[in-house]
Amino acid sequence: MTVTAGGSKIVIGTTGNFALLYNYILLRFNGYSSRSTDLFLRHLLVANFLVILSRGIPETMAAFGKEHFLDDLGCKFVFYLHWVGRGVSIDSTCLLSVFQAITISPRDSIWAQLKMKALTYMGPSITLCWVLHLLLTIRLPVLIIDKRNKKNFSKTIDFQYCSVMLPENDTGTVFAALTLSHDILCLKLMIWASGSMVLILYRHKQRVQHIHRHSSSRSSAETRASQSILALVSAFVFFYALSSTLHACFALIDKTALWLVNTITVVSACFPTVSPFILMSRECCASRLIWKK
Repeated sequence: MTVTAGGSKIVIGTTGNFALLYNYILLRFNGYSSRSTDLFLRHLLVANFLVILSRGIPETMAAFGKEHFLDDLGCKFVFYLHWVGRGVSIDSTCLLSVFQAITISPRDSIWAQLKMKALTYMGPSITLCWVLHLLLTIRLPVLIIDKRNKKNFSKTIDFQYCSVMLPENDTGTVFAALTLSHDILCLKLMIWASGSMVLILYRHKQRVQHIHRHSSSRSSAETRASQSILALVSAFVFFYALSSTLHACFALIDKTALWLVNTITVVSACFPTVSPFILMSRECCASRLIWKK
């Protein structure tokens, strides 16, 4: 089951993310005007690549019996890439939802005056996310060791191909608290932005139906974009809640259960794997361009 899950998510995830990323690049080079939020989508797809490949390849090789193919430096590098990709994936989804909520806000809204300013902050905000996670995750490689390390550590988590030391000092607690605080803040912003978009789209639909009944049969480009982002955020919240539940079970019940570690790893890769297909299925034009190739 581990081989199938690991191999499947690599193939499906990389194919979906590459196809959508290729589509965005192709549209850009062909002179098509892109939506402002496409910047966040491109960075989300790159972060998805990091998450899928940094864990998927080692897990698949370990499932085939090659458990000692990574040395100490390789283990540290793989986990570092995974956590940087995870952090940027969360931030990209959060920024995507917040900026889209501002973009579709009506002219009489308090957010309308932020529309032009938001465009200038998009590039710096996503760059700051990468820098932030590259720096915050520096602490993590210290806790990662390869399985051939003969030192005795009182508490470790076995990932088949590498091991993670559970810190017994306050430093590990601080790192965990920072990560959790960051995740909760992003979740709150996503839920707020999603609620705002639902309300704005509902009011817009009511106005359109009132003005001209036939106009409501075709949704605008911004409406389709908002719907796809809402679907993306919903998927993220669902998989994050499931992953958090499994982590709680792991912490409270059994820290040595390999099946629980494998399940957490598979669930953690679900959002990066399915997110490009959510975007493709919701955005008709993008989907048509990809699958005609």
